[in-house]
Amino acid sequence: MAKNIQSLERAAAMLRLLAGGERRLGLSDIASSLGLAKGTAHGILRTLQLEGFVEQDATSGRYQLGAELLRLGNSYLDVHELRARALVWTDDLARSSGESVHLGVLHQHGVLIVHHVFRPDDSRQVLEVGAMQPLHSTALGKVLSAFDPVAHSEVMEAERRSFTGRTVTAADEFEAMLDLIRAQGWAADAEETWEGVAAVSAPVHDRRRMPVGAVAVTGAVERVAPGGVLHPELIAAVRDCARAVSRDLGAGRF
Repeated sequence: MAKNIQSLERAAAMLRLLAGGERRLGLSDIASSLGLAKGTAHGILRTLQLEGFVEQDATSGRYQLGAELLRLGNSYLDVHELRARALVWTDDLARSSGESVHLGVLHQHGVLIVHHVFRPDDSRQVLEVGAMQPLHSTALGKVLSAFDPVAHSEVMEAERRSFTGRTVTAADEFEAMLDLIRAQGWAADAEETWEGVAAVSAPVHDRRRMPVGAVAVTGAVERVAPGGVLHPELIAAVRDCARAVSRDLGAGRF
C-alpha cells in the first residue's frame, strides 16, 4: 500500500483550516491548530504562497486562501456545469447523427475529453473520458485554437506534429485555416489525426460569451465525409448542439 506524503497532507490540512472559521489566521494559530512546529508551518505556508494558494496580509502578517484556489475552483465548476448542461443535447446529437459525440475543453496544451456519448449501435467502443487530443489536428482542438486566445497562443508556440499526410503543420497555413474556422463557425478533421477517422466540431460559449469548450461528432471517414465532402446536415446538427449548450450556459443567441 502506497504511503501518504506527509508534506502534502499538512498542506491540505492548512488549506482546509484557512477555508473554515476565521478569514485570516496567524502563523502561531495555524501551527498550534495542526500540531506543527512554527518553522515547519512557515515552510509549508511559504510554498503555498509562492504557488498562489495562500496569501499573506502585508499589515497583519496573517494568512488567507489565495486567488489561485479560486481560479482552480472556478475551472472545476465551469467544466462540471458544461458537462451537466451538455448531457441531453449531446445524447440527442449522437442519436440523430448515428455517430459518437465528444465534449472537450482546453487543458495542458491539448484537448481534454470531459464527456463521450457512444455511437448508438451494438459495436464495441471504448470510453474516452479523460483522454487527451492534440490542439492542431483534431476538430475539437482546431475550434478551440480558433476561438480561445489562450489555446491559440499555445498551439502556435508548440510543435505541431504531423500525424498523417493530411496534418497541417506550417504556421501560415495553420493560421489561414483558423481564419476560415472563425468565419464559418466550425472545424473539421478528415484523417488529419487518425487514418480513417473524421470529425466535425463547433465551439461552446458561456454567459460571458467566452469559449469554454467544443462539441464534436466523430466517426468513420466514409460516413462522416464520404469522398472528402462533409455532410451539410451533420455540420448543421453539430452547430445546433453547440448553440443549444451555449444557450443553456447563458450565452444567448449566436
